[in-house]
Amino acid sequence: MTRQTPAVGFFSPLPPARTGVADYSAALLGELRRHGPVDVAPARSHVALYHLGNNGQHAAIYRRALETPGVIVLHDAVLHHFLLGQLDRAAYIQEFVYNYGEWNRSLAADLWRERAASGSDPRYFAYPMLRRIAERALAVIVHNPAAAAAVQQHAPAARVVEIPHLFHAPALPSESQALRFRQRLGAGAGTRLFGVFGYLRESKRLFSVIQAFAKVHAELPQTALLIAGAFASTDLARAVQPLLSAPGIIRLPYLKEREFWLAASALDAGINLRYPAAGESSGIAIRLMGLGKPVMLTDSAECARFPEDACIRIPSGPAEADSLRAHLILLTSMSVVARAIGRRGARHIRQHHRVESIGNRYWELLSEYCT
Repeated sequence: MTRQTPAVGFFSPLPPARTGVADYSAALLGELRRHGPVDVAPARSHVALYHLGNNGQHAAIYRRALETPGVIVLHDAVLHHFLLGQLDRAAYIQEFVYNYGEWNRSLAADLWRERAASGSDPRYFAYPMLRRIAERALAVIVHNPAAAAAVQQHAPAARVVEIPHLFHAPALPSESQALRFRQRLGAGAGTRLFGVFGYLRESKRLFSVIQAFAKVHAELPQTALLIAGAFASTDLARAVQPLLSAPGIIRLPYLKEREFWLAASALDAGINLRYPAAGESSGIAIRLMGLGKPVMLTDSAECARFPEDACIRIPSGPAEADSLRAHLILLTSMSVVARAIGRRGARHIRQHHRVESIGNRYWELLSEYCT
């Protein structure tokens, strides 16, 4: 039997949806179409490519992936919060039991009752609830070893394929445009500008970041912290709001693509912490590293593929605050070190995350299911 050119069905949120998955999918879609026909959400296809994440925008995609199995891209290796939002109490408890056994029924009831704390409670991240979707899939694409391990734990027979998160940059702003952007923010050339981007969730450790920055700013006033993005919950927004008026902090809302690349180009360093982690590879971290910016990341299996000298690893737990402060001072005081980390990060991204090579790997896998 000869292999056909696959007609791929592509199921994902796409811009203008304000998610990292939508931006990722737009770049991947363009690349896949260089290889062959790819239709967005067709009624039929040789093989479907389903992009799944941990929020309600993926609800219809999740249901279709169960009804018509295909290849899944698991952007978050924790679907617990997604299922909390999609199921009623009885269905949620039954789904938890399906994943973890009848002996955990009472735990499921407790987690349902206490779900208001799910954004920061580590218990919800410890139970990814992946079994049903992973068992149904033809193959599960993940971006890092932590996600691969989670899938294999829930569905040992599943085919798991690790493909790195892609990097795709548009035409980038010039140095003069980036400098003007900094000046508009009040962070001129003599200021060391740090940045936090994306949906602002409890897991992005904003309290720790702001508190560490405040201590550094008191010692080194020529520093600034840009916090750009929409809050994922009103509770977090209310809690953080009083801290955003502290000296040196610059607040911007969600940034569209062009604005994001302008802000990212203007940074000196990025901060992209994730704890508890959800098995995701951060598209923002990949973008910043690809631009040659040193990036602070939570030390975790999600980041295991990054070379030790290509990023800055911040431990979770009690050591987080001191490590953040020390590395903020390091990057402010030793620009040579900061630039060297950025160069090594950019080299790693060029070698392993280029959209062209990622597209090739996707196409090779999809073609296997079109014989």
